[in-house]
Amino acid sequence: MYDVIVVGGGHAGCEACIATSKMGLSTLLVTGNLNMVGSMPCNPSIGGPAKGVVVREIDALGGYMGKNADLCQIQTKMLNRSKGPAVWALRFQEDKLLYSREMLKHLKTVKNLDLKEMIVEDLIVEDNTIKGVVLENGEKVFAKAVVLTTGTYLNSRILRGHWTKKEGPDGQKTSYGISEALRRCGFTIQRLKTGTPPRIKASSIDYSQTSVENGDEITWHFSHDKGYESILGVKAPCYLAYTNLEIHSLIMDNLDKSAMYGGVVEGIGPRYCPSIEDKVVKFKDKERHQIFYEPESLEIDQEYIQGFSTSMPEEIQDKMIRLLPGLKDCEVIRYAYAIEYDAIDPLELWPTLETKIVNNLFTAGQINGTSGYEEAAGQGLIAGINAGLKILNKKPLVFRRDEAYIGVMIDDLVTKGTKEPYRLLTSRAEYRLLLRHDNADLRLREYGYYAGTINEDEHNRLVLKKAEIERLKKVFKEVKINLHVINDNLKLDEPVKESLSLEALIKRPEVSSKDIINLLSLSNINIDIKYDNEYEIYEAVEIYLKYQGYIKKSIEQADRMKSQESKEIPSDINYDLVDNIALEAREKLKKVRPQTIGQASRISGVNPADISVLSVFVEKMRREKK
Repeated sequence: MYDVIVVGGGHAGCEACIATSKMGLSTLLVTGNLNMVGSMPCNPSIGGPAKGVVVREIDALGGYMGKNADLCQIQTKMLNRSKGPAVWALRFQEDKLLYSREMLKHLKTVKNLDLKEMIVEDLIVEDNTIKGVVLENGEKVFAKAVVLTTGTYLNSRILRGHWTKKEGPDGQKTSYGISEALRRCGFTIQRLKTGTPPRIKASSIDYSQTSVENGDEITWHFSHDKGYESILGVKAPCYLAYTNLEIHSLIMDNLDKSAMYGGVVEGIGPRYCPSIEDKVVKFKDKERHQIFYEPESLEIDQEYIQGFSTSMPEEIQDKMIRLLPGLKDCEVIRYAYAIEYDAIDPLELWPTLETKIVNNLFTAGQINGTSGYEEAAGQGLIAGINAGLKILNKKPLVFRRDEAYIGVMIDDLVTKGTKEPYRLLTSRAEYRLLLRHDNADLRLREYGYYAGTINEDEHNRLVLKKAEIERLKKVFKEVKINLHVINDNLKLDEPVKESLSLEALIKRPEVSSKDIINLLSLSNINIDIKYDNEYEIYEAVEIYLKYQGYIKKSIEQADRMKSQESKEIPSDINYDLVDNIALEAREKLKKVRPQTIGQASRISGVNPADISVLSVFVEKMRREKK
């Protein structure tokens, strides 16, 4: 018998099993193909707006996605660097074949973790509590907790035009038994859809008709820890192209042949990652749409056509593809397809990602209605940690919306639900200035230490970093730079008339941390930073001082919300006894069963008047129990 069984070896499953194993719990990862762990059936990249911060948060909490992304990257780019730090985010192009190999290599080194290549066909549930799983060969494996991370493999089918095939991504086997087991338990099963674009032989592309998109000269890192440098050490380019009106006309003339518009697709597709048909139909005023040609691996002669996913039949796709810049005479390796699959209603989850229907059963990733590798990995990590904490009889880990993008995502799912594949966006985070790329470890590493996924050395490094930041803040107040050194070496809007402190200088928009370090060197002032990444310390102080007023305002807003989050709603509350709340509010509260007044206030259909009445009722319950 295991402590934890993790079903599925995608990004969510990898994080879940690594987390529970690091917590000292015996763990079994069961997946259909071990060579596909951490696979990238869609885009060959990690990160992006909001998503890149999630990867940093995963690393801060002791997860592995960021480290593997650092090892396997072939291009790094910091997005939105010209804007404020609230929207900075890393995006890496990955060698997808190397990524899977390195992930499997790492999993084989993890203590307390067994790997099994098998399809799970059924769940063992007794008295509304999960007891284990049944494998396709009939073998029963028992555990104290189970984490389902089945991705897009639940009752999945591939669609091109009116042609369909029961199959998972990349030709892998689909799973039928788990969907039926969940239905038997009383879960609401919904049908969702996603898709992937065509793959083209790279050597058959005429790149002269495109624009080169290189990464940054600097090599960025997702991981906060040392020792994770790129294995391949290359900087591979991507290429920018655009669709045209000829392609748009071809799509409109053949729209009825599309699986999505021809009535074949049952599932609902992702709003924020639409097919090219969707773009052309919904944005008729646009004469072109961006397309990127991205390398999938240095081992194969293959490009991913980012932004050109479609469910058109192959013969129409072929015509569409050859109308793109540089692809007139290309060789198509694989045509695009849509894929639809089963997922549960995330309103049937607690914020810990344990299901409300079956005790000790946790779910993470696309089974919860999300899209994206990063969203899946973040959920997998939290589901794994909370499964482990429950077994160890420790308090669960639930993040507020001002603590982590992961917290925003999970709160959105379990409070608001979703009827389409959910994508995390910076606009979803009301406290995004607090949830920055640069401070993920400062926000979250203590939680990882509490959970047991961050070791003593990693925690000590965090303590040192915090101390050095505080020390440097004092230095910035106390140390002054001579006015002549400032005027001779900085390009200021106008010369300064007196010596200035480092704090006064860094608050100027045209002055950066690099400028400060240079001025200190020219002034023969040595500040011995004991942390192994000096620039991180300077950047942390720069952001704090430059945005101090805005950060303070965000913290004050978050603090006001904390009072609502701290007001717990008793689990035995009977909403039928709460007088004077709207019927819709009553039904929504019964379904979601929020754990705090703050969570209740975010439920669609529950208005401020309902919250006021509910708060009074909860306070009355609390007094009566005393």
